[in-house]
Amino acid sequence: MDSLTQIVLGAACGEVALGKKIGNKALLFGAIGGTIPDLDVFVGRWIYSNEIDIMSFHRGFMHSILFSFLAAFLLGWIVFKLYDSGKRKHTTNIKDWIWLFFLSLFTHPILDCFTPYGTQLFAPFSNYRVAFNNISVVDPLYTVPFIMCLIGMMFYMRNTKNRQFWLKMGIGISSAYMLLTLINKFYIDSVYKKSLESEGIVFKRFQTQPSIFNNVLWYGIAETEDSYYVGFYSLFDSVSKVEDWKRLPKNHDLIPNSNGNIKTLAWFSNGYYNFIPIEKNIYRYNDLRYPSFDKDDANKSVFSFTIKKEGELWNALPFDGKPPSSEDLNYFWNRMKGH
Repeated sequence: MDSLTQIVLGAACGEVALGKKIGNKALLFGAIGGTIPDLDVFVGRWIYSNEIDIMSFHRGFMHSILFSFLAAFLLGWIVFKLYDSGKRKHTTNIKDWIWLFFLSLFTHPILDCFTPYGTQLFAPFSNYRVAFNNISVVDPLYTVPFIMCLIGMMFYMRNTKNRQFWLKMGIGISSAYMLLTLINKFYIDSVYKKSLESEGIVFKRFQTQPSIFNNVLWYGIAETEDSYYVGFYSLFDSVSKVEDWKRLPKNHDLIPNSNGNIKTLAWFSNGYYNFIPIEKNIYRYNDLRYPSFDKDDANKSVFSFTIKKEGELWNALPFDGKPPSSEDLNYFWNRMKGH
């Protein structure tokens, strides 16, 4: 999920591990641990020069179970050695710090698995991207109550029951909301499946996910032999059916996926992608797992960029997208309210 949410979850993990011993400092160290996996966006730029490779490195090894174990032992040992001195001598032990960093590191990719982006939880042994698709990458209803509970907790002494109460409230409310999104996901999948069948659309597979900032307006994409069908459904819709499907061409034949960079893009989008030609050897790549909020052009995915052939390789050009217009935002808001 977004960086703020990961900081909050990491801080809560720090409190669980060491809050009773070092108080609010545990929140700080937990927040640091919860941030570390996302540093792969910078590490990727040190390793690769191709933008497609950099993009695919995110949520890779640094979001894996193995990395959580290795980094927890390393960071736990380093921080313990630095912290265990002077007046703080013997107030903590190395196991405390390893546990703090393991919790904050491990919960980061686990939380990311619930979002549509995909997380290589089992890297480097497998490049399978775990994605449950039940919550948006940014969802204030998950994050804001969690933050408020942690802020309230900080005003109490480390060994008080009130402090534990607010910690449990923060974890409990966020976990209850996550469970609600999973229930929504099961319901939404059934709606999309029935809608596709009622329209006579013969599909190979489909997936659904919530749109950004909410768990009310959902987006689904179904794959057929030569095209995709995409559509929105709001929990406030008057009927339990996707009534407006838009058909999008695959256009996979425009660029053969025998090329390594194109294989990476196909893998990254779980096969839900298309190309829109711009000019010779320049195309727009649309990751169709993400919707378009342009009511007139469903091909304008919110996750799209221009790719260009450079010799035998393909590279992504700097993002030049424009922020959503007021008309797009109005369409998004009105569609969320249902029809």
